[in-house]
Amino acid sequence: MALQPASSSIELAKHILYRLFRDFDGRISICLWDGSEVHLGRGHPAFSLTFRSAKAFQDVVLSRNPLRLVESYFQGLIDIDGNLYSALKLRHHLASLQLSVIEKAALAAKAFRIKPDKTASNGSNAPKWAKTLRQKLGISPSKELNRQAISFHYDVSNDFYALWLDEQRVYSCAYYEDAGQSLEQAQRNKLDHICRKLRLKPGERLLDIGCGWGALICWAAEQYGASAQGITLSQNQYDYVQSMIKQRGLEHKVSVEMLDYRDLQDEARYDKLVSVGMFEHVGLKNLPAYFAIAHRLLRPGGLFLNHGITSDEGGWKKTVSTEFINRYVFPDGQLETVGTVQQIMEGADFEIHDVEGLRQHYALTLREWVRRLDERHEEALKYVTEPVYRIWRLYMAACAMQFEEGNTGIYQILASKRAPFSNPVPLTRRDLYRAPC
Repeated sequence: MALQPASSSIELAKHILYRLFRDFDGRISICLWDGSEVHLGRGHPAFSLTFRSAKAFQDVVLSRNPLRLVESYFQGLIDIDGNLYSALKLRHHLASLQLSVIEKAALAAKAFRIKPDKTASNGSNAPKWAKTLRQKLGISPSKELNRQAISFHYDVSNDFYALWLDEQRVYSCAYYEDAGQSLEQAQRNKLDHICRKLRLKPGERLLDIGCGWGALICWAAEQYGASAQGITLSQNQYDYVQSMIKQRGLEHKVSVEMLDYRDLQDEARYDKLVSVGMFEHVGLKNLPAYFAIAHRLLRPGGLFLNHGITSDEGGWKKTVSTEFINRYVFPDGQLETVGTVQQIMEGADFEIHDVEGLRQHYALTLREWVRRLDERHEEALKYVTEPVYRIWRLYMAACAMQFEEGNTGIYQILASKRAPFSNPVPLTRRDLYRAPC
């Protein structure tokens, strides 16, 4: 069969689009590789998709890989202009498509007849995560594999993170008093909220498991007089925290180690324990051991706060979203339901005192991170490639929507070692809600 001329390829593409978006209740503008535009749906389009080549269009239509559309975006084969959040809602429409076998065959036949560009890019320079390592993490996540996974995400560049995080580089959910509050203040709120929940006192020993860039351990020392220790598996974070401790003159109160939590050998050494945004990396099979270690490290009467992301009631399933996150963002990321997390904690002999949901707070945090990253696009390219920039932009925007839609949650769970006649927290929460710092 002879290849179709370019004009015929455009008509074939338009026919495919009209069918795929026949029942679309939104509005979208699609720009094809020859510059022609196709307007679909009703109303004014909030965004437009641009296919840079006939091959890019053909690959998306014919691919059996559910990630092909998003991969084409960060590979530069497709551009998204306008409202990224509206564009991400396309997944609902595409997931709801009900095409008969005959219709699928007809659309595929049309796509095969589109003439691909001879010089079209295949996006081969896009970053890839080793499939074998992801498989190993899923089967038996060792300390070395976890270290590599953490390095993959957190050792991008300290300067890249500094472009869009707050001034203290807190890479976790902020705590907003209202939607208009600044990210800087909301992150200070969160640091203080955690210390209040822990009822942190001067001289107490605090361990932060997965301390990031050290904001919480420094806050605990400076604002509450605690003796704080942090552990991390990221070399970049470790180096940054070490320099920050010296700059702020906290050598006598704050320390950081490059250490896996499984290598902490001490018995009942810490008065207070905290883990913020770390247990998502542990692996579902390792959660009982993780909480057992936390229980061993905590002194009687001490408090442990676990702050982490959870899945909805269906649990961690293989979806387009989870596959994207595991392949390109968090190779070791796995989420459990909040109910199961509490059961595992209780199985480790913890008594749970308080559970607070922060889903709306994380949606606000992520949207602000995306806004800041968008504003610093050109600067970001000094530290990462355009594909990596697009991965982060897409990942954070998609996560914001997951929280907004209630598909993902995040909870702070406050617990202590179960013991008779133990009363490690006040009778009410009144002490938590004094004026913020």
